[in-house]
Amino acid sequence: MMADHIHAWIKVDIMKNRLQVLAALALLACPLGALAQVVESSWTALQQAHFPGKQLDAARFIHITAPSRAPSGEQVPFAFSIDHPMTANRYIKSVTLFVDANPEPLTAVFHFNPQSGKAEISTRIRFESDSPVHVVAESSDGKLYVNSTLVKASGGCGGTVLGDNAAALAAAGKMKLALDGPFKRGQVNQARLLIKHPMYTGLQRDLNTNGYRPAFFIDKIDVSYNGKPVLAADTAIGISEDPYIQFGFVADQPGALQVVIRDNHGATFRQSLAVGG
Repeated sequence: MMADHIHAWIKVDIMKNRLQVLAALALLACPLGALAQVVESSWTALQQAHFPGKQLDAARFIHITAPSRAPSGEQVPFAFSIDHPMTANRYIKSVTLFVDANPEPLTAVFHFNPQSGKAEISTRIRFESDSPVHVVAESSDGKLYVNSTLVKASGGCGGTVLGDNAAALAAAGKMKLALDGPFKRGQVNQARLLIKHPMYTGLQRDLNTNGYRPAFFIDKIDVSYNGKPVLAADTAIGISEDPYIQFGFVADQPGALQVVIRDNHGATFRQSLAVGG
């Protein structure tokens, strides 16, 4: 399971991740040439780990929208849209998102099908330091495509948290689900999902206790329309607090859009929306 794979990467060694944060900060003092070599080496290692023996072809039809510089690494808007057929015989089946320099680079894997209408997502992600972001798309015939961009932002994965942890845990999982615009029969409709959740990374120091707040994050999102899947996502600590996701789906008739989410504590939450009624 992809969610279990993400868990394995995150739970391997929190201390190792904390050291990686320090190492990432130290890279800021590197000469530009040395830094470029480190960045390239990091992406090569990620390819070997996640796509061993596979060829990734550069693809300009993967469009990425992100700021070149963000004032904070905690909430950085990020979107991708892929110009590729979404028919029964030919479609984009998954998109993997990496923030190369983050303590945990694997940020999310989005799973699509023809009912998705188009492989596109708008969301908000974290950056611990300036980093390339790689978007890897896999088509239904098994081919892999990649595009990337550079975002300058910092401080999104570590830092400190303050506030009532018990209250944050109690409120986690509440959702708002809405259609973006009027219902369009037989066309791609856009929906917006907002989830109340602290998305603790396990690297944030609790100012109340001086310890680290344990990792607590949403790891699975499933979206269906009239019982048919339109989107699934395996998510990790690189998704920002109070996750926001905009996605598409094709609706041939009025019905119900349903979202089921799960966090790494095993709790599940549901939300539904009547569409086109």
